[in-house]
Amino acid sequence: MALQPDELNEIDAVLSAPDADAQVFAQLRNRFPHLSWTRCDASDVTETPFRTYSRFEVHLVDRSDHCVGITADPARATGIVLANRIMTP
Repeated sequence: MALQPDELNEIDAVLSAPDADAQVFAQLRNRFPHLSWTRCDASDVTETPFRTYSRFEVHLVDRSDHCVGITADPARATGIVLANRIMTP
């Protein structure tokens, strides 16, 4: 099931909140169980993020073909990589 526009809006609201922290991963995973969720450090992903927030980068995952890949098309996205950005003081 592909990522729907209203789901993307909800994800955007959670990640753009000023108090968004590492706990949002579990929150989003529970809220959207039909999407595959992967968490990693932003330095582990070389592709350009779909969206960037103060603490996170979002990469969309396309698993529609036999090979998994990163996509910029939400209509093809079946999962999300939530990449944690390093916070500097």
